[in-house]
Amino acid sequence: MVWIGMASAFSQQSQTAFEQMLMQIEQAVASPSVQDSTNTLVADTLQLKERERAVWNVGAINSLNFSQMALSNWAAGGQSSLTLNAFTDFSAKMKKRRQIWENRFQAAYGFIHTYGDRDKKSDDKLVLDSKWGYQAYDKLYVSVAFNFTSQIAYGYDYPKDADPRKISSFMTPGYFSLGVGIDYKPFDFFSMNFSPLTSKFGVVTDPQLRVKYGNRADQKVRPELGAQLKADLKKEVFPNVVLVTGATFFSDYLRNPSKIKVKWDLLIDMKVNKFLSANFRTNMIYDEDIKITDRNGNVGPRLQIKEVFGVGLTMSFGSK
Repeated sequence: MVWIGMASAFSQQSQTAFEQMLMQIEQAVASPSVQDSTNTLVADTLQLKERERAVWNVGAINSLNFSQMALSNWAAGGQSSLTLNAFTDFSAKMKKRRQIWENRFQAAYGFIHTYGDRDKKSDDKLVLDSKWGYQAYDKLYVSVAFNFTSQIAYGYDYPKDADPRKISSFMTPGYFSLGVGIDYKPFDFFSMNFSPLTSKFGVVTDPQLRVKYGNRADQKVRPELGAQLKADLKKEVFPNVVLVTGATFFSDYLRNPSKIKVKWDLLIDMKVNKFLSANFRTNMIYDEDIKITDRNGNVGPRLQIKEVFGVGLTMSFGSK
């Protein structure tokens, strides 16, 4: 009996000691310092997962502008016409830890229909830009930039006393470029890219137009190797007014490096309400290789300027 009593007492003491130990553990876990440490660990884990996740920022500006004029027995004269212009500007940007990937696609097409006359193209544009960068230091990125530029449909010149003459089409001309360099991003809305090693290819598929765009008559693809400087800005300058502009400067190491090729684009989108907007687009190009005939018949490089202003339907989404 004595041994049974001792065993029972020992069992009760062990249970009491175990319960006291559990209480001490619960108190320790419930203490503010342990809770703070646990919360900090959870927050750090979530932040790490957030940095590991690729974050996409997508946006677009789409517009459809049109005008129409109808005349019947109008004494002052005139001609009935219909004008239509469509434009889309789509962007997609990805950021993952120290990597960025920025893409932009632009397409535009417009025509003028004059009753009693043929349809004439008024706007045509097809551009794809893609840039990948890896953060090397603060606002500096090692980058690779790609560009493709062409047009969608046939383009014609309309001499007064002759039949229409074809002057462009898809891939006549078409341009590809790929450059390696450094990208500087001081702000989210601005970047400047310098690519001291840029390869560029001018493609002209129509043999009859190759000389016009700087290729030899037997040269479908004209290679170039040079340096390129490009600056891009996209910002909401006023409420519902978005400005998008970019300028590119290219110098060919292989021939005439002092003759800089310049390209400048400007888009101002002014949103009236959810479905109506006014937009202004300007494109300027100067390229020594492109030969243009003026009204006097002189052939040579010229400053090319295109301006489009329209009011019409719009649909925008994503970041501004």
